[in-house]
Amino acid sequence: MFTKILIANRGEIACRVAATAHRLGVKSVAVYSEADADAKHVADCNEAVLIGPAPAKESYLCADKIISAALATGAQAIHPGYGFLSENAAFADACAEAGLVFIGPPASAIRAMGSKSAAKSLMEKAAVPLVPGYHGDNQDADFLQQQADAIGYPVLLKASAGGGGKGMRIVEKSADFKAALASCKREAISSFGDDKVLVEKYLTRPRHIEIQVFADTRGNCVYLFERDCSVQRRHQKVLEEAPAPGMTAARRKAMGDAAVAAAKAVGYVGAGTVEFIANQDGSFYFMEMNTRLQVEHPVTEMITGTDLVEWQLRVASGEPLPMTQEQLAINGHSIEARIYAENPEKGFLPSIGTLRHVRTPEAVEFELGRNFYSCDLTFLPSPQPSPLKGEGAVSAARGVVRIDSGVREGDAISPFYDPMIAKLIVWGKDRDAALAQMAQALSEYQIVGLATNIAFLKRLIESKPFAGADLDTGLIERNQEALFSAVQPASTKILALAAAALFDSEKNRAAAANDPWADTSGWRMNGGLQRNLEFSDDENIYRLTVPYQSGGWAIRHGAASSMMTLIEHAENNLTIKLAGETVRGTVIREADVFHVFAGGAHRMLTWNDPMAHAGQAEAEGGRLTAPMPGKIVAVLIKKGDTVEKGAPLLIMEAMKMEHTIAAPAAGIVEDVLYAVGDQVADGVQLLSFKID
Repeated sequence: MFTKILIANRGEIACRVAATAHRLGVKSVAVYSEADADAKHVADCNEAVLIGPAPAKESYLCADKIISAALATGAQAIHPGYGFLSENAAFADACAEAGLVFIGPPASAIRAMGSKSAAKSLMEKAAVPLVPGYHGDNQDADFLQQQADAIGYPVLLKASAGGGGKGMRIVEKSADFKAALASCKREAISSFGDDKVLVEKYLTRPRHIEIQVFADTRGNCVYLFERDCSVQRRHQKVLEEAPAPGMTAARRKAMGDAAVAAAKAVGYVGAGTVEFIANQDGSFYFMEMNTRLQVEHPVTEMITGTDLVEWQLRVASGEPLPMTQEQLAINGHSIEARIYAENPEKGFLPSIGTLRHVRTPEAVEFELGRNFYSCDLTFLPSPQPSPLKGEGAVSAARGVVRIDSGVREGDAISPFYDPMIAKLIVWGKDRDAALAQMAQALSEYQIVGLATNIAFLKRLIESKPFAGADLDTGLIERNQEALFSAVQPASTKILALAAAALFDSEKNRAAAANDPWADTSGWRMNGGLQRNLEFSDDENIYRLTVPYQSGGWAIRHGAASSMMTLIEHAENNLTIKLAGETVRGTVIREADVFHVFAGGAHRMLTWNDPMAHAGQAEAEGGRLTAPMPGKIVAVLIKKGDTVEKGAPLLIMEAMKMEHTIAAPAAGIVEDVLYAVGDQVADGVQLLSFKID
């Protein structure tokens, strides 16, 4: 076994690898860009080396810098994680030339599987089932159209060197073929520097099922069963689960044997994933092989009781596979949800900003067997082995929650890297138990500071098609109406929690000021106090009438009136009694914005403070807040400047477009809150402004 490894990656996979290395007594070296100086993966490793500026092409994609860091720190091997250089054959060769072990497959295997068309030719020779199609070198447009006509429409055009959903087009009829081909080739050359495409029969309701394979240097190769990754958006995975629902033992063995044959055909070593496209009738076809550890590997670990990163380290150091095919078995069901900083309601646009509040579901420690450890890789400071309790058997029947993350509260999601916040993984004794565990865990996940897909994931998990295992790659598109239905108005319970938090904060502020004129009890000499509150969100304005009463408030919302009392308010957690019912929630206040988490939902309400200065509000003719995530590219004024209505104040760049922030009225710039080059989140206040 190695004594020190360098992890050539960042984020959750770097933390994930470091956790296993720590457990095995292997020292780890982190590499980091200037943007990641305070990142979690840097703190999790024994040493860290700065390798360049924030852009990946100047840091994490610089093979020479990474190899130099490994040699300088005395690392014996490099773990590439996934993404970046993980499937770069030249990097694997460079490691070998420097005397370092590349913890991954041989460069020859990476090259063999790096081209989709070449890989399919190899798989055809190995008798691995292939989708009907053309994978050759002739790229003449007329010839390719003839091939498509012979295959039969619809067909799928795919960039041979592609991945991540780029360079793909579905063609429904022959008349559309050449326009789609030209578009596909343009995207392929832009994304991969290679415009070669292949043509395949497009399956109308396919499932995406992949097989985890593992091989050692001694000729042994096993499959660790399958993962269903059918739920996708724009060809990118959203949910993954293992085992695949509806999989028969015979089909599992056939797919597993085909995957092992694919791995052996290229002399594979280490962890790899053979991806198949499957028909609803059970037929399946080779799609591609990912020559690295996959993002979704935890669901395989959860059902097999294995630590695949440990397997990688052992195999790379020359040891045999820890288990044989006969020793591997499936136990229970696991689902993974990818929690991203993105806005599903805005076409899944990435969101950037600071994680100002993060509360996660409780991660539960459990034992899966000799190779596994505490399932929480993120929130335990020093993951330690759990006591051994049998081979591959879950020690408790209760559900399990695991969180793999590379960020903490206070960290920023930047525009430089993937916007993944965490992977939320659950295990249950069967699929229904895992579904219930995932729905509960998502309802407990709280994030403030940027947009996330948590609410969307919960709707997806609870949707009839997914819950009923009616799976295919078009599930999200087919269920747009249900998954993106109009947001319902905030309930009285949500509004009452926001009001209670507001009143309690006013009470505490008055007490701290020791000012009788700031008393907020509602007492009046000749009668009680009645307040009119107004909250709003993106869709609605909510008006509440609140008469103060002895021991509480009467909340009038619409035609209904309910008595409310505050029971407890500690560390943002509130318990109120509303119309005799106990209501609990968490309220995070940021200036006049109240983030209310209750009943598994997150509502963001703005309190329209009647005493707030008019200059802080938006007015006709301009905005003082960021219209979307972006970067400040010009500051046209300075603190103290007097400007006229409509005068340009700031220019920000977002989604490759410039947006001018103009003065809402004639007035004075009281403060400029951001500088040129700063990244800003959607909706943040950019400057303070006093109207004349």
